[in-house]
Amino acid sequence: MTDIQIAQSVKEKHIREIAEILNIPEKDLEYYGSNKAKLPLDLIDEKAVAKGNLILVTAITPTPAGEGKTTTSIGLGDALNLRNKKTVIVLREPSLGPVFGIKGGAAGGGWSQVIPMVDINLHFTGDFHAIEKANNLLAALIDNNIQSNSRNLGIDPRTVIWKRCMDMNDRGLRNIVAALGGKAGGIPRETGFNITAASEIMAILCLSKNLEDLQEKCGNIYIGNTWVGKPVYARDLRAEGAMTVLLKDAIKPNLVQTLEGNPAIIHGGPFANIAQGTNSILGTKMGLSLGDYVVTEAGFGADLGAEKFLNIKCRQAGLSPKAVVLVATIRALKYHGGNPIDQLTQEDVEALKAGMPNLERHVKSLQSFGIPVVVSVNAFSSDTDNEKNALLEHCKKLGVPAALSYGWAEGGKGCVDLADLVVEAAASCKTTFTPTYSLDDSIRTKMEKICSTIYGAKNVILTNKAIAQMKRFEKMGYGDLPVCIAKTQKSLSDDEKKLGRPENFNINIREFEIATGAGFIVPIAGNILRMPGLPATPSAEYISIDKNETITGLF
Repeated sequence: MTDIQIAQSVKEKHIREIAEILNIPEKDLEYYGSNKAKLPLDLIDEKAVAKGNLILVTAITPTPAGEGKTTTSIGLGDALNLRNKKTVIVLREPSLGPVFGIKGGAAGGGWSQVIPMVDINLHFTGDFHAIEKANNLLAALIDNNIQSNSRNLGIDPRTVIWKRCMDMNDRGLRNIVAALGGKAGGIPRETGFNITAASEIMAILCLSKNLEDLQEKCGNIYIGNTWVGKPVYARDLRAEGAMTVLLKDAIKPNLVQTLEGNPAIIHGGPFANIAQGTNSILGTKMGLSLGDYVVTEAGFGADLGAEKFLNIKCRQAGLSPKAVVLVATIRALKYHGGNPIDQLTQEDVEALKAGMPNLERHVKSLQSFGIPVVVSVNAFSSDTDNEKNALLEHCKKLGVPAALSYGWAEGGKGCVDLADLVVEAAASCKTTFTPTYSLDDSIRTKMEKICSTIYGAKNVILTNKAIAQMKRFEKMGYGDLPVCIAKTQKSLSDDEKKLGRPENFNINIREFEIATGAGFIVPIAGNILRMPGLPATPSAEYISIDKNETITGLF
């Protein structure tokens, strides 16, 4: 059966039954139908948060199809519940761009899914739409101010960096000219669109502590300069109040369930290659307030999602995971070992061994944080016994506990071996994580520490434009912010063609962006873009619905 057929074959519980598992009173549920609900922020208990067991799921450098972090996260959560560990799975919301592009949805797969899968992968509870509207309200206020010079700000339109956003892969919107049509249309200027998952509003929502903090962060957004070079912020436009009103419901985490009837919270959805790549602080703290264990994930490989989860999110939230699960697949390691995509289902132990250095790099990088690491081998039907044994033996040589995971095929019961290793690892963790860099380090030093410790790079090379921007941001007083490096997810380097474990490579920073509302600096490595494009044959071509509202092709 397909993912959607499996999801539709399971009888959903009413969401109040899921809430009862977590001892949430029905009066606190804000229903979105019978199978999803928003949760009020006053359910968060900081004392419970401090006592909880936070488990981070990350991955090796993925193939284009991904290696199953979400499927593993859900299967692990279900398995922990089978082991009588009260566990909440906390995930990101999917973006419509990948759903209709190449990667598909983000609700898990097979028998390790969160449901209602279709709703989650589409409009869900409207959080993405609210983020988009708040973002675009600020864009409209900026253009209106340029046109009317209200409040006498004197914004120089050439310096405006704020873009509109839309939750779709549309390369035609990357670079546009806005405000055409004569005097009534405004002052023409070059601008563009970001995908909603890459917008600063998404980052802000996911890093906010409450409504007041959200409003303050929205006000802190840097949008450009005046004609005399003075910085202009969203608060100068008095935009933050209305923006926060648009986000008043989006800030509340969403409660759903797994196929096995276990609680899951889904909230926020920043990409990891161009943003911080993890669900909201509030979603994670909500899960830790309601359960003894929280299983969460961070996007793409550990060089992106896990690094940002720890150095940005956990640092800002005061969180520290008790264990990190590194998802690896035999097919991905063979790919890094030189096998082409169309040959990954054929046994090739030599290619597997040749790809092992990618796994080794990620293990080493994660161990630098001082948190126990467990390897989850996300098994596929094409994996042979020889390949499985070779990978498990290699993990044994590395001194890292590893287990085969069959979440897609068997759900929670296929992940109990992994769950046992995770419980053991979490119990052994006696310290909080060690950040890669200090906030007192210079921007350049922060980048160098990430690139050497996490990527294995030799040097960081900045263009003249990047050097000038970095100096300006430090002069503006933002040198103490964490850095959120934007780079390809397809390689440890900034060149997607360099597979495996590249050596002696440089990371090339072509320019910087700044997210003063979210509170981080964004060095952009290589040709990474904030508005993806569709592939030649997008997934949208295979999605359909019949007269009975039966959907096909969505996964």
